Amino acid sequence: MRSSRLQLLAIITLFAVPIIASYLVHHFHRPEATGNYGELLLPPAQAPAVAFPRGAGVPFRFEELRGKWVLVASDSGMCPAPCEAKLVLLRQVRLMLGRRADRVARVFIVDDTTPPSTQALTAYEGMVVATTPTGMAQGISVANDRAHVYLVDPLGNVMMRWPASADPKRMLKDLERLLKASQIG
Repeated sequence: MRSSRLQLLAIITLFAVPIIASYLVHHFHRPEATGNYGELLLPPAQAPAVAFPRGAGVPFRFEELRGKWVLVASDSGMCPAPCEAKLVLLRQVRLMLGRRADRVARVFIVDDTTPPSTQALTAYEGMVVATTPTGMAQGISVANDRAHVYLVDPLGNVMMRWPASADPKRMLKDLERLLKASQIG
């Protein structure tokens, strides 16, 4: 009689343990809701519509890059080491896209009055370099946030951002997923 009670208790335990474990995992271990590394900006903001002065005298507008995904970084014109690391990150992530690299453009916005050094920027061929317009007062955005790298979609929406010192492989994974799913750009 004692062994039949132990068998019954063992069977009840065998079925109860997974139920209790799933309850505990469900209530105390919340997995992340998304699989992306970058932070989605909800609701997405429009890229600035103002004209940004360029070194060649021709103003730059984000509208020029409609139809392309755009990686945007901003920093000082002196471009200290953290700025240099951001520019390298933009270049490397774009190059890692391989044949899809032509779908992505890069923009560096100088957010202070120091003019960018053309010698320092020669290593980043193909990148648009613009300056924040004088007197442009705004909150933290794509044009003046040194702590993040932003992504503008082909329709001109600022829709994602990564930390300035982002992991390039994880950033690449996000971009590849977006490029694969995108019907535009």
